Amino acid sequence: MNSANKLNAYRVNAVGSASPENLVVMLYDGAIRFLGAAIRAFAHEDPLDFNLTIHTNITKTQAIIRELNHALDLDNGGELGNSLSTLYIYFDDRLQEANINKDKEIIEEVLERITVLRDAWSESLTQQSAVAVSNAVGDTPESMPDSQTALNQNDTPPESPSLSLIG
Repeated sequence: MNSANKLNAYRVNAVGSASPENLVVMLYDGAIRFLGAAIRAFAHEDPLDFNLTIHTNITKTQAIIRELNHALDLDNGGELGNSLSTLYIYFDDRLQEANINKDKEIIEEVLERITVLRDAWSESLTQQSAVAVSNAVGDTPESMPDSQTALNQNDTPPESPSLSLIG
């Protein structure tokens, strides 16, 4: 098996075994990677390569954003779900404008905002994991650092954000 096939098999396995919350982080990571590639394409001197690379990476990012928006459970998501949907629609519109006008500043704006969302999801997962481990080990609030004490006050893990990737 060549290295490209091994990498593809690894990716398929990683996605197939990831929790819905981890999938969201993976989607954000993909969007960040594609937006970075679009920004780097502004250095290309060949007009065809410049336009094609920017267009391809923006459309890949838009596909991710549309999937994230489609996956939201708006019936149970409350204000967070509605806010995320509005934000995803905004990102999609801004990226469409950036693609038409080949506007690097718009791409950088969306990249910055998606990075903030990705970091928030990742931090949420880290906190949920810390609570799950402390509950499994049986830590008491007195034996945990201050940052975990607040998380463990009622000894139940925090609810997952109101997002369903199942639909």
